[in-house]
Amino acid sequence: MVPPGTQVILGAIFVSQIIDRRLNGKNKSAVNRQRFIRRFKNKIKRAVSDAIAGRSITDIEKGEHVRIPEKDISEPSFHHGSGGTTENIHPGNKEFTAGDRVRRPKSQSGKGGKKASNSGEGEDEFIFELSRDEFLQFFFEDLALPDLIKTKLAKLETEKTVRAGYATSGIPANINVIRSLKGAMGRRIALQSPYKKKLKKKEKELQAELKRFGEYEPHIIALKNEICVLKKKVHAIPYIDEFDLRYNNRIKQNLPTTQAVMFCLMDVSGSMDQEKKEISKRFFMLLYLFLNRNYEKIELVFIRHHTIAMEVDEENFFYSRETGGTVVSSALELMHDIITERYPENDWNIYAAQASDGDNWNDDSPLCRELLTNTIMPLVQYYAYIEITTDVHQNLWHEYLNIKSKYENFVMQRIEGIADIYPVFRSLFKKKKV
Repeated sequence: MVPPGTQVILGAIFVSQIIDRRLNGKNKSAVNRQRFIRRFKNKIKRAVSDAIAGRSITDIEKGEHVRIPEKDISEPSFHHGSGGTTENIHPGNKEFTAGDRVRRPKSQSGKGGKKASNSGEGEDEFIFELSRDEFLQFFFEDLALPDLIKTKLAKLETEKTVRAGYATSGIPANINVIRSLKGAMGRRIALQSPYKKKLKKKEKELQAELKRFGEYEPHIIALKNEICVLKKKVHAIPYIDEFDLRYNNRIKQNLPTTQAVMFCLMDVSGSMDQEKKEISKRFFMLLYLFLNRNYEKIELVFIRHHTIAMEVDEENFFYSRETGGTVVSSALELMHDIITERYPENDWNIYAAQASDGDNWNDDSPLCRELLTNTIMPLVQYYAYIEITTDVHQNLWHEYLNIKSKYENFVMQRIEGIADIYPVFRSLFKKKKV
């Protein structure tokens, strides 16, 4: 079967190709780039996953170099083989004679391919660079912001252009034809009215005088000339004047848009070693980056706690050191106070993420469950709890299980090491099947 786009002439098959040799301007090759990304989507996704595992979360917004074997990007083509036995003469050879064995060249380093192997096998590569947006698009491809039911609007600094009446000056593209014609009609009526009244009066006077006198009487000729002047004045008023033109006026107005606040709660007590704190930091950064793709404006609130809770800036949240015991309820109480004072639920989408090793005073864990159940969960869109531990779960985990059974927007997962951050994050925020 002959594929479409080919011609069969005397048993020979000629493949017709259209080659676009136009110079690509800025962003002219965007379509070809998207086609290339779709073609090698699986390889690019594997490269993105490898990059996430090998880089710091703080560098997650950077792009990535994707290596694709050259054999995978080659295009099929038809050509004539040389055929037969041929002999070639290479001038300038002073080292070899017929029958000599030529040593393999030494391996060369560069981006064009891999180093030569001992077995004589190698593979050339093509390096494709993903932009920041393309990298993040692959990273979040299977994720969706959960339960965006209560999306509130608030006035932010984003602006849009809206209609605001008419102006007497502007560009021709903004002329309002109907409003301009209405203005012209009103002007003509106002200016022609006095002349038309005089004209009507003179015409009646002329009809009466013609019945009494001849047509060529001097006063009748003067009356006719006066009527002619009045008619010229009526017709001299222009149909439309520059004064009549009206232009659509547009002004910038604040555009309501979605806004969110993200609460980050982290245990910094003595039981949280540096490795656990590092895992917490990476999870918070990942969550913020995810929310940042769904909201134009996000505010962050950092709450650190051991026996007492404090609201701190990002620098102190991630890098200062604390020791002592753990009272988780202090952080929850502070979070509720901040929501009440600064972030009313009617105007804000509230998200919270809590990181802990699960260690807490036995008497405090039931209080944490009550605070979350009665005061915090009705206010938040989503609450994620991660427990960073390799041991058995402690009392805080079991108390939080009761909350999970009552609220669908409360999720909890266990993380044992840095390698578990990405899988746990995907499981917490995976798309829900319809």
